[in-house]
Amino acid sequence: MTFLFDKAVFGPVFSRRLGISLGMNLLPISHKICTFDCLYCECGALLKDAKRSSSLPSRQQVADELRSKLMEMKAENKLPNTITFAGNGEPTVHPDFKDIISDTLALRNEFAPEAKVAVLSNATQLHNDAVVEALNAVDQCILKIDSGNDDLIQQLNQPNCTYSLEKTIDNISKIGNNLIIQTMFVRWMKDNVEYNNADEENVRQWLKVIERIRPPKVMIYTIDRDTPLQTMWKISKERLDEIAHLTEQIVPQVGISY
Repeated sequence: MTFLFDKAVFGPVFSRRLGISLGMNLLPISHKICTFDCLYCECGALLKDAKRSSSLPSRQQVADELRSKLMEMKAENKLPNTITFAGNGEPTVHPDFKDIISDTLALRNEFAPEAKVAVLSNATQLHNDAVVEALNAVDQCILKIDSGNDDLIQQLNQPNCTYSLEKTIDNISKIGNNLIIQTMFVRWMKDNVEYNNADEENVRQWLKVIERIRPPKVMIYTIDRDTPLQTMWKISKERLDEIAHLTEQIVPQVGISY
């Protein structure tokens, strides 16, 4: 089962990685817009004719909805731990992303100064200086790298843009100390071929990428919900623990969500 978020500001929801999270959706409510079409995406598959259009929420709409929700949560004494940009696709494709981040930081400071502002991104828009500036302004810039192998990224993340892992690694160097690398480890079968980005060889390649980037923190996790591809399976707690132990030899902090 898959689902789409039906508002620009949604939740709060409990996140395994981010606590009580108030969600921010800068994409349409009717369909996903993304530069990836990940096999595990809870929003389902991309529509072939989906376009970045006027169906995107405006900067003013996002600010108004966030102000209203934070006022409501403050009145109930239930402020979020995190204000999280994710939603129905890749948030950084919104043309006003930088300004929306600026508005969000101002509203956070006004109503919920203890909350962190986080962005979940696939790192495909880091060629855009405005996007990089915005990502460097938030508390947590959480960038996805699911494999150290370009071919496996094509299989699992299915980029619908020109994608190079090497170029992505170079672009990630533009991000500062708020950087977190996030990786989904899964096993799946497609077209009668079995894949596993948590096996020994794939983890070895992925660790090489982590060693090159050396982020302050890495988040590793596996699926927790139904996925569009039915032949996809969780990675065991034991294997995630093994990967975490290897990662801890490289980076200061590793988070695991089973």
